[in-house]
Amino acid sequence: MKNIIEQNRGRIKAIIKKLTGSYNEDIEQEVYIKTWKNMDNYKEQGKFGQWIAALTANVCRDYFKSKQYKMEAAQVNGDDILENVRVCGRQEEILDAKTRQKQILKAVDELPRKMRQVVVWYEFEEMTYEQIAAKTGDPVGTIKSRLFNARKILSEKLKHLKGDR
Repeated sequence: MKNIIEQNRGRIKAIIKKLTGSYNEDIEQEVYIKTWKNMDNYKEQGKFGQWIAALTANVCRDYFKSKQYKMEAAQVNGDDILENVRVCGRQEEILDAKTRQKQILKAVDELPRKMRQVVVWYEFEEMTYEQIAAKTGDPVGTIKSRLFNARKILSEKLKHLKGDR
């Protein structure tokens, strides 16, 4: 397990930061626990790094659904913290970015399963069309089509964010 942690720590931290907007040690620890518990479920069909990246993305999505996250978000909305945010514009930008990120992840989560899978693999795990096609057994053209359609749906669902920047 120590080797797994050493070899994948950077990737895990990067995914957590990309999906949540900041590094979160609790999420990282949860990834290691789930990796250890699910090692028997890993099938050597793909690269281990891709498997652990997918697991990390799932832990991040679970975090956004958790009571802990909702409590932290409620605290952020408290009067004292909002007052501090007004004072410091940079904090406001960070809060806006996190809110935007949460909306994007929610929209991705609402996509049909096959589209969501392609978006996660292509955008978050940085797999190529060919790698995704090999993993799913579908033609590259189908993968490109799913990604195109998923982006079209996401663009429509998230069009309100385009004016924010």
